[in-house]
Amino acid sequence: QVQLVESGGGLVQAGESLKLSCVGSEDSFNGDIISWHRQAPEKAREWIATLWPGGATMYTPSVKGRFTLSRDDAKNTVYLQLDSLAPEDTAVYSCQRTGDDGTTWGQGTQVTVST
Repeated sequence: QVQLVESGGGLVQAGESLKLSCVGSEDSFNGDIISWHRQAPEKAREWIATLWPGGATMYTPSVKGRFTLSRDDAKNTVYLQLDSLAPEDTAVYSCQRTGDDGTTWGQGTQVTVST
């Protein structure tokens, strides 16, 4: 089964940006649905964005216009660009892959936004 590894998290100040990466262990994400979720301390996990195989995207309202999905099939990577970050964006961000063989989750990457 495909393994996922996220990276790119860190500590930033409000208003700054980060670019998260989700790398798959096998040949390609082609045909797979890739979603990003986040979980803040003491809160339930929250879906934030999905990228469909044809390139369509959807974002939760709280991040729409600030976060952007993209993909590089040659690198088997999906990116989540985080702009205009705010303290309420602090969370562990995880990617999820849904393919013909089921669903896979990464381990997550921490994003911390200070005031």
